[in-house]
Amino acid sequence: MSRPVWFVDLIVKLFPTRFGLARLTHLPVIGYAIDGLFFEGDDLIYLPGDSSINKQIIAINQPLHTGKDFLIPSGVVEYFIQESDYHWIMDFCICRRGEECVDYPSELGCIFLGEAVKEINPAFGHQVTREEALAHAQLCRDAGLVHLIGRNKLDTIWLGAGPAHKLMTICNCCPCCCLWRFLPDISDDIGGKITSMPGVSLQVNELCSGCGTCVENTCFVDAIHLENGRAVISSACRGCGRCVDVCPNNAIELIIEDRRFVEETIDRIAPLVDLR
Repeated sequence: MSRPVWFVDLIVKLFPTRFGLARLTHLPVIGYAIDGLFFEGDDLIYLPGDSSINKQIIAINQPLHTGKDFLIPSGVVEYFIQESDYHWIMDFCICRRGEECVDYPSELGCIFLGEAVKEINPAFGHQVTREEALAHAQLCRDAGLVHLIGRNKLDTIWLGAGPAHKLMTICNCCPCCCLWRFLPDISDDIGGKITSMPGVSLQVNELCSGCGTCVENTCFVDAIHLENGRAVISSACRGCGRCVDVCPNNAIELIIEDRRFVEETIDRIAPLVDLR
């Protein structure tokens, strides 16, 4: 059953309290209940921006795309948009609206795929064609937003649209307002459901001068810091690649460890949601 406007307005007002709620997941009984109620079956993957890819590393000897074989992360989004029979664009981003974002456009909302979109309240957005969904995804990338894609039970709850296996989420995230900024505060069991792309990692090279640009309002999970005058990336990194883009010295590299990284991502997500 679709949610009324007042319900979503309430979530927007409560949105800044999510960090305190996330810390409750460390309490044994409460954490187990929260996981089951709000995150059961979740699997979400951050896709680095296409601009973050070091073209020398991915210049492998194959065509740009063949079937599911894409060489840029956004190919994952394009694949699922093409595969789905149902496409929905939100007229707003609930995260940026909740944080009253001033750095990124709040009107660039999530894309939802799958039959469950027919249950979303039309006050929040509208069904679109494949072409319109693809264009919206490009607008989000052009605005500096990063895609997060997969199955997210929370979206079925706040939208009142389900079941979960009929709704795929494509979030378009900024570093300042993303819901998942609470990952450093949440339990490992829940946090482990939000990951980087398979076969992708970040590393700091010898060009790092310790300028600190990468630690200033760049990483949404605080996974990068300075240590002995040099940037260090922790295991909390979700591979969004923003630090690669902002580094003035090209000292952070996004490494493709598996040439099938896009296909592996598609194969992992595809069984989670029925898009037909």
